[in-house]
Amino acid sequence: MEPVDHDNVLIFDTTLRDGEQAPGFSMRIDEKLALARQLDALGVDIIEAGFPIASEADAEAVRLIATRVRRPIIAGLARCAAVDIECAGRAVSPAARPRIHTFIATSDLHLERKLRLSRQDALDAAVASVRAARQYTDDVQFSAEDATRSDVDYLCRVVEAVIDAGATTVNLPDTVGYSTPDEIAAFFTEVRSRVPNAGRAVFSTHCHNDLGLAVANTLSAVAAGVRQVECTINGIGERAGNASLEEVVMVSRVRPDRARFTTAIQTPELYPTSQLLTRLTGEPVQANKAVVGRNAFAHEAGIHQDGVLKDRRTYEIMHPEDVGVPRTTLVLGKHSGRHAVARRCEEMGHTLSRFEVDRVYRQMIALADRQKGVSDEDLRAIVAEVKAAAEVKGIETAGPTPISEAADQARRPTRRVRALPLPATPSEYGYGHGV
Repeated sequence: MEPVDHDNVLIFDTTLRDGEQAPGFSMRIDEKLALARQLDALGVDIIEAGFPIASEADAEAVRLIATRVRRPIIAGLARCAAVDIECAGRAVSPAARPRIHTFIATSDLHLERKLRLSRQDALDAAVASVRAARQYTDDVQFSAEDATRSDVDYLCRVVEAVIDAGATTVNLPDTVGYSTPDEIAAFFTEVRSRVPNAGRAVFSTHCHNDLGLAVANTLSAVAAGVRQVECTINGIGERAGNASLEEVVMVSRVRPDRARFTTAIQTPELYPTSQLLTRLTGEPVQANKAVVGRNAFAHEAGIHQDGVLKDRRTYEIMHPEDVGVPRTTLVLGKHSGRHAVARRCEEMGHTLSRFEVDRVYRQMIALADRQKGVSDEDLRAIVAEVKAAAEVKGIETAGPTPISEAADQARRPTRRVRALPLPATPSEYGYGHGV
């Protein structure tokens, strides 16, 4: 086998299987197929579609995805057991580019307490399973579960043996999210330098987020020569989840000076993919989630809103449209400034005088103080009341404004216009720090 060229192209393995193992994220066959098609549009290189031996439905989902999604590699997971390998082999057989991903634990903790196997037994099982998988496909990935807590001497023996047996990708997971970035970098550097045939395989990283370090650990692994990353959309996965695909990708786009790798990911599909996953699972993305969260491109603090309106680079390091987010959102709340209120009114089709902007702003702040946020519907009602009040008092408006039913009623002289109560010190508002 020819040595693998470790260039600066990063391979993305999106693990549907690991993601849906998280409580609440299980998907039906048709849902998994819909998400796989979107992952194809996103440009991922590999889709780990499922664990075929787990159930007939999972096997069918893998087979269906392998049949209908043709560009990416389609992988099926299998333990180092003959029955698993056979089941996975059948499931991925229709794929244009099939892969079997087989795994066994290598840490003494897992071997002794979970598997009840000796180190030699586990090594023999790993080699036998890789050889068996090669009967179904030339593309075989081997994973050493709990690799980062394994004895390095033993782990290197296992890695060398499975590469000799035909593994083309070697994945060394941080299964319980225990490592730190400096440890991950040293770990991969040591293993790759000590395994004589390391150049014949692509090394892969699979980081869990138990300490919130999955993305940082993934980037450290890449810096240490890893060229395949296993990740999930929205960072979903068992326990605290996995490395988030959208975060790893956007680090490379925003900081190419530090993350010097390229990918095939179509970044405008990141947000649509995130939203599809949310719809299919019914599990929302946390509001402050990086890249795809509701607040990722939202600004409420007045200083921030003013800066973004003048030059959005002041508070945004990415263009929202680059990741598929429709636009920057200026959230109206008690920390908002007049500029944001005026801009939102303009976007809604209202041209206001400086006097009207000030009145709308004051009433908006008063309302936000009571209910935390102000919707477009709330703002329309405030604008209508301010316009109506101004005309009743004989104050000239700045220009034509579409008149709603509420505004029309407010203009009738038989109705007494009652303005919303104003805050005692409105000048104190609109200057949230937000830093």
